[in-house]
Amino acid sequence: MELVLKGVLIGTGATVLMDIWAVLLWKVFRQPRPNWAPVGRWFWHLKNGTVFHDDIARAAPYDHERALGWIAHYAVGILYGVMLVLMVGPGWLAAPTFLPAWIWGIVTVAAGWFLLQPGLGIGVAASRLPNANTVRIFNLLAHTVFGLGLYGTALLLR
Repeated sequence: MELVLKGVLIGTGATVLMDIWAVLLWKVFRQPRPNWAPVGRWFWHLKNGTVFHDDIARAAPYDHERALGWIAHYAVGILYGVMLVLMVGPGWLAAPTFLPAWIWGIVTVAAGWFLLQPGLGIGVAASRLPNANTVRIFNLLAHTVFGLGLYGTALLLR
């Protein structure tokens, strides 16, 4: 149970760092802030068995989709933290190293590219967007920051 609790804390810390990164990109580089409402709408429609949409904006709205999107964002980050801890075990928690956290952070981008983004209707790895390569680069950067957060939070919990 201790491993799971530490995984929850590590996933939460990594997600917070990812959100701080997004604020930094917005404040310094004028990148748009993440909009978690479409993600919330996508999660809401999962209950009906609808995974893939042609355009999530045309799906029926949900009154609390932004809140649900934020909850989903943190729930997924926590799940990834728990999965990492269960994969690497107590030895890594006693002496965390960056490489496993970074690799896991990069691996987790696959869920966004192959499930969430097609589910939102923007294609595999944002392929339907005119700036797909830019989106992919920012996805990889964000998940690198997530990996740094996994590692950094694990260091703080030692």
